[in-house]
Amino acid sequence: MAGLKSAARRGALILTVATLVACGNGSRPATGARPPVENFTAEQIYKRGEYELENTRNPESAIYYFSEIERLYPYSEWAKRALIMQAFSHHRARQYEEARGAAQRFIDTYPGDQDEAYAKYLLALSYYDQIDEVGRDQGLTFQALQGLRDVIETYPDSEYARSSILKFDLAFDHLAAKEMEIGRYYLKRGNHTAAVNRFRVVVEDYQTTTHTPEALMRLVEAYLALGLTDEAQTAGAILGHNFQSSPFYQDAYAQLRGRGLTATPEGNNWLTAVYRQVVQGRWL
Repeated sequence: MAGLKSAARRGALILTVATLVACGNGSRPATGARPPVENFTAEQIYKRGEYELENTRNPESAIYYFSEIERLYPYSEWAKRALIMQAFSHHRARQYEEARGAAQRFIDTYPGDQDEAYAKYLLALSYYDQIDEVGRDQGLTFQALQGLRDVIETYPDSEYARSSILKFDLAFDHLAAKEMEIGRYYLKRGNHTAAVNRFRVVVEDYQTTTHTPEALMRLVEAYLALGLTDEAQTAGAILGHNFQSSPFYQDAYAQLRGRGLTATPEGNNWLTAVYRQVVQGRWL
């Protein structure tokens, strides 16, 4: 008897979802054309939302169904599941602000939930996926870094932490790329002091990124133009020690040699302090 009741329940659910699917044609319906859902259970509406995600290219329709669960059944377990799916669906639709809003509501409403790690990951991802070009507002990059760090530190053993580490490194590299872009701009226009300030940021704050070798070479170029040979030689020394096989070192070496100089640490300046730290391992 119990088996018959279970089978009947599954059959009713399948019939209900089929009815919901039949009411919507799979393409994006106008708001007024969507089937009424007030007479369906939270589970039935949730299944329709899943159907929309899996079978159409229109996540906005799925968002409608998931949000209706939150409206009609706000305190149910299905509402909790629907909220995280709202965040996911908004992100798939590239509605990043809405994705952040839904993810943050989940975090605030269900603190400590087993899906909190995923909600925080979606929150960070909604910033990260907007970092599409160097010239874009870097505030998004900082927000992405903050969110990714939160996932890494709070859930270090999760699958989301592993993905966050990779994205964190790329976002960090992106910030260095922005500094390099501005530094090159100043260098081309002969504003060598402003260029030095940008390349110094890369060497001091983003030294683990891929842009450090070029930043050191550009420092050689800028300092030579300013007549500051001690700094130019020290930048060349750091570059030669850490990136001797880099074409940037060959360029820096040629610039120094053309002035009768060598890539050796000279004087007492911020670069000699960096040399002592990264080459000699001395921190005082």
